[in-house]
Amino acid sequence: MTPFFLLADSDTNDSFEELKVEFGRKGIYDGQKEAHIRVLKNTLNQVRADNLKGQFDACNKLYEEYKSYQYDSAYVYANKLLSISNTLHDKPKEDFSKIKVGFILLSSGMFKETFDSMRGIDVHDLDNGAKVEYYSIVMRAYYDLANYNSDRHYAPAYTATANKYIDSAIALSKPGSYDNIYFTGYKKFKNGFNDEAAVIFYRLLNSKTLTEHQKAIVTSTLSNVYLNTPQQEKSIKLLIQATISDIRSSTKETIALFWLAEILYKKGDIKNAYVALEHALADAEFYGARQRKVQIGTLLPIVASEKLLFIEREEKLYIRSLSMITVLAVSIIVVSILLYKRNKKLKTKEKIIEKVNEKLMEGTKIKEDYIGYFFNVISGYILQLERIKRSVDTKLPAKKYDDLQLMANNINIKKERETLFNTFDQVFIKIFPNFVEEFNTLFKKENQIWPKENEVLTTDLRIFALMRMGITDTETIAKILEYSEKTIYVYKMRIKAKAIIHGDEFDHRIMAIKAVDINSKS
Repeated sequence: MTPFFLLADSDTNDSFEELKVEFGRKGIYDGQKEAHIRVLKNTLNQVRADNLKGQFDACNKLYEEYKSYQYDSAYVYANKLLSISNTLHDKPKEDFSKIKVGFILLSSGMFKETFDSMRGIDVHDLDNGAKVEYYSIVMRAYYDLANYNSDRHYAPAYTATANKYIDSAIALSKPGSYDNIYFTGYKKFKNGFNDEAAVIFYRLLNSKTLTEHQKAIVTSTLSNVYLNTPQQEKSIKLLIQATISDIRSSTKETIALFWLAEILYKKGDIKNAYVALEHALADAEFYGARQRKVQIGTLLPIVASEKLLFIEREEKLYIRSLSMITVLAVSIIVVSILLYKRNKKLKTKEKIIEKVNEKLMEGTKIKEDYIGYFFNVISGYILQLERIKRSVDTKLPAKKYDDLQLMANNINIKKERETLFNTFDQVFIKIFPNFVEEFNTLFKKENQIWPKENEVLTTDLRIFALMRMGITDTETIAKILEYSEKTIYVYKMRIKAKAIIHGDEFDHRIMAIKAVDINSKS
């Protein structure tokens, strides 16, 4: 079987579909991770209070599980290691613990704190494994600083310092080991010897002895070799494979998915870039990676663009629906008039026709109000985009990049989303003024859901408001409210479980809530 990284370049959709499958399995992998952590915690709880060395070993195992999974928990156990080593008056253990603290501080993007943690460590008294870890962390910190600053005066000095530390790590690591080979290739890559670096990384990937976490590190690093070459498709495939390995190893402290989103965005694949960015942000928030959240924030215009495109698609859908309903309503009205003239004495049939006509008029009224609402929203966004385009057309030739960045930073997605929801709530309550009261008749008093003074609808109420509008598909509701499908499903099930009626009858009662009485309006 041909290794994945030697496959010919082709469309990445198939590879991304494989990644989507793994996104769906995240919960399974994370569940296995949590189960293993619970076992380790039980082991720690069984260690006697006076067995400090046993506690140290148990805390170290928990730290290793958390270090690339969750920053806060890893920090807690790293500090427990420090506390135990201080109680033991064991300097090598104390230095070992400082190295652990340094790793997670660096992973969270705190450079100064990383250097502070590593200061004062006596490397000579550490075993080889701890020495390699120490040199690799300091090396990574200086390489990251060089990359972060991108300054022609400071960056070369940072790179030169990093080279010294990585040389020490290579010299101390076992020849032929993962660390030895990876650090050798990484130094080649960081110093511009991309072809030599690629050969070394391919050799590692072909060894078939790597863990999923190691595979993720090697493939994501190798992807950078092809990033700015005509073989960029290889970079995308490698990042997809790196992300899959990260998911399978429950690694949240990762950069691969963000890089993938960035490349896809630049290639114009907005749909997949948005999916990747959404999961990257979720991972960064779960881990607590400050620097990563800032980086992801630079791609927020993708979210805004996707949101505008979604609204545009919904506008077209509502226009088509309104046209069909209008034609149908006119047809029914004509037929109703003819039947009324011909069948004055058939009172029963007349009542049936009147009920059907009333429902159609109610539906037409609902659609008219919401089409008008969406026209106003879309018009507003089109004017906003027009202003942005004029500004970009003016500032781009003048190379006012700072002004462009400031303009992008001023796009307040959260505020726009809140405005959108508030407008939806206002229009909905105008059409269904009794919705909240009638909804709450389906629950006991202690389980009723009432908006606060500053709210029109709560999230719970908004889900069922969308259902009353005829939007019953969970995926569609999730996209509108910016939640996952799973979250919407949990909301619905939790609310239904508290109702005094159950099953399909609950949904029928929701759909039976009346809109404003059209015939009584002037």
